[in-house]
Amino acid sequence: MSDPLDLKRSVRTINDFPIKGIKFRDITSLIETPEAFKKTCNQLTKLSKEFNADIIASIESRGFIFAGTIARDLGLPFVLARKPGKLPNKTFKKSFNLEYGSTSIEIQQNTNIKKNQKIVIVDDLVATGGTAIACAELLTENFSVRNENILILCVIDLTELGGSKLICEKGFSIKTIIDYD
Repeated sequence: MSDPLDLKRSVRTINDFPIKGIKFRDITSLIETPEAFKKTCNQLTKLSKEFNADIIASIESRGFIFAGTIARDLGLPFVLARKPGKLPNKTFKKSFNLEYGSTSIEIQQNTNIKKNQKIVIVDDLVATGGTAIACAELLTENFSVRNENILILCVIDLTELGGSKLICEKGFSIKTIIDYD
């Protein structure tokens, strides 16, 4: 279990949420701990800078908490990937499966993304990889962004669920701060 910044102690585990059998890693306790939150945001910003990101994208809703600080710190545009019906303009939509169901996300069609730009997709955690892959594929399929120009950046990796491995198999890069086996 990787935890180089000693952040696991700030993440609560909630058993059987949102359904029986799920072990939910609750980042609200990390956000409520100023030192842990600052360390997390600083590390995510550092990794985005090392990737030479042009745009920060994020997935609703917990990813927004971290992505906003990265975009602000690096002075980069912040693109929202939201649940259906939440954006005011025409959107591109991608459906996907979750660990405990299915849903879809959308990005506005009028978003200014060029195919050669490097994009960091921020979320709180990666489980099965469905959400992150859907967001990355929205960018590759609709904005012609190359797979190698996308970095998926998460606070937590639930490695036993195989999402990180699947993300890499799809040709995207991923970096995380805390790994749970």
